[in-house]
Amino acid sequence: MYPRLAIAFLLGLFSVLNVFGQEDPVLFTVGETPIHVSEFKYIYAKTNTKEADFSKKSLEEYLELYKNFKLKVQKAKEMKLDLVPALKQELAGYRRQLSSSYLIDKQVKEKLLREAYERKKEDVAISHILIPVKPTDNDDAVLRALKQAKMVKDKLDAGESFESMAAKFSGDQYTAKSGGKMGFINALLPNGFYDMETAAYETPVGKYSNPVRTNLGYHIVKVNSRRPAIGTIEVAQILVRVPKGKDASTVKAKIDQAYAALESGVIWDSVVGQFSEDEKTKKRGGQLGFWKLNSTAPNLLETAFAIPKDGGYSKPVLSSAGWHILKRISKPSFQDYDVEKGRLQAQVERDGRFQEARTAFLTKVKNEANYKVNQRVWEAFLEGLDKDFNTYKWKAPKPSSEILFELGGKETSLGSFTDFLARNARFRATFGRRNPPKRVAEDLLQQFSDAEVLEYEKSQLERKYPDFKALMREYQEGILLFEITKSEVWDKASKDTLGLKQYYEENKAKYKYEERATVVEYNLKTQSTKLLKKARKTATKKTASKVAEKINKKGKLLTFSEKVLDKKRLNQLGIKNLKKGAISSNQLNDDNSTTFYVVREVIAPRQKSLKEAKGFVVADYQGQLEQEWIDTLRKEYTIKVNQEVLQSLVK
Repeated sequence: MYPRLAIAFLLGLFSVLNVFGQEDPVLFTVGETPIHVSEFKYIYAKTNTKEADFSKKSLEEYLELYKNFKLKVQKAKEMKLDLVPALKQELAGYRRQLSSSYLIDKQVKEKLLREAYERKKEDVAISHILIPVKPTDNDDAVLRALKQAKMVKDKLDAGESFESMAAKFSGDQYTAKSGGKMGFINALLPNGFYDMETAAYETPVGKYSNPVRTNLGYHIVKVNSRRPAIGTIEVAQILVRVPKGKDASTVKAKIDQAYAALESGVIWDSVVGQFSEDEKTKKRGGQLGFWKLNSTAPNLLETAFAIPKDGGYSKPVLSSAGWHILKRISKPSFQDYDVEKGRLQAQVERDGRFQEARTAFLTKVKNEANYKVNQRVWEAFLEGLDKDFNTYKWKAPKPSSEILFELGGKETSLGSFTDFLARNARFRATFGRRNPPKRVAEDLLQQFSDAEVLEYEKSQLERKYPDFKALMREYQEGILLFEITKSEVWDKASKDTLGLKQYYEENKAKYKYEERATVVEYNLKTQSTKLLKKARKTATKKTASKVAEKINKKGKLLTFSEKVLDKKRLNQLGIKNLKKGAISSNQLNDDNSTTFYVVREVIAPRQKSLKEAKGFVVADYQGQLEQEWIDTLRKEYTIKVNQEVLQSLVK
């Protein structure tokens, strides 16, 4: 008995491993065409978004829809619609458009946005030691600064305290005396300080970084502590200024009076109007807008963030400007990535980090693709340059077939590069005003090779990036679905007049006008309750023109129009009992006018003609044709579902 059970267990285990040991098992087949789990999961999650709960019911329902979709695509490919030149051209155009932004968006921008989002969740308290470098410093001066920064780092590694090194070597006069302390920072730091930001967020608490370069020079960054980001807060204030040369206590009584008024229940805006001496904000309730980390004096910021709820206010607090009472208007919470992403994108794209990351990405691709410059050809070209190269006078030499560089197995000739140089005369002339010809040529080779790298990587998209491959498959199959549905369903439904008429006759009962009414819509442009009552009373007894004549004696206050409304709309307006003279509720409009409706005539239910119902009939007929087509396709192609794989998706 036991051996038999063991054999059964091993056979079962082998079966499971055979299915799930595959990296991407087949979920179902249409004829001989396999549809893999990765494809189904991608489209299921994308289509259902937040409702993609991977429940058995949800998966099975969507699988039925996807089977129908794949049947139509299979038929389209069998009809060779994927080889139609116009459709191939459309797909190629979409690929060009998508690939142009895909690489930079996915491989550069998306990573920076994710990084910025995660960093903004945390405030980091740092100290730094700055070895200054001026923008005008030459290479020798930059190297000397780097050498000094490394020397300071070596001393720190040897046990010297960070505070003493900051006091002795830091070129930041504001922080050197306090051991280099800068307080808390939060991403994103200003343009040119990305490396310093990275050091702050990636260095452990209590440790310090290697020297990093910013617009100011070289920094060694020490991380003192971390905390959840305080975020932003919307603030208003009451300000009582301290006169120059006077002690703060001389005006303390006035701010105390303002606080007492608030405590007694006087509304905020009234207290602001009576006591605040900030003329810029006084007329708008003292509103200052949003504060964030380091946007104002630390004690004011601390006081504002300590107010526990919206509408709350602080006790008087002193700053260099005077005495303040702060009110918390709102404190937005940090949102999910998809929301915050939109706010971060413009900042990231404008920041130097974007170009740095782009350059790093292109360098990575070059290394992967074995980018190699033919130094003999390149150096010979550089030697042949003269001063005319930096002007519009320069003419490209006769195209050379010599190989300038290789990339991904493809060779690019020197002639292709010189053609590029000829097309960029403006850059040569502009950049050449400050740089020698060799430097200009090197910069242009960088631009040219970067463009070639992007084109190379675009050609690898389907192979290297599964989500791009999925997008292209999705678009191609969408084109095929549109074309075949157009020919098999939509065109047939619109052109088959006999079939359409027959469908209408067989389903007439679906196309009827329910009970309706002709109503008069009155609009009264006044808030007079007396006139409104008069208009409503008269409208149930008199014609619309008589009502207008009576109300408009002192000006055109009432207008009217006639329309036909169905029973559902009439119910929404408050007309439940449908009869002549029935009147709706009053509807107050944004312009303070009032609208009401009066039933003039009840219209009995009746059959719609084909002409009247044509839009609905065509849509329903298309639905019938599509179902008949699907039934035919299911007989033409065998669909086999791997139930084990399907069950493995259920959560």
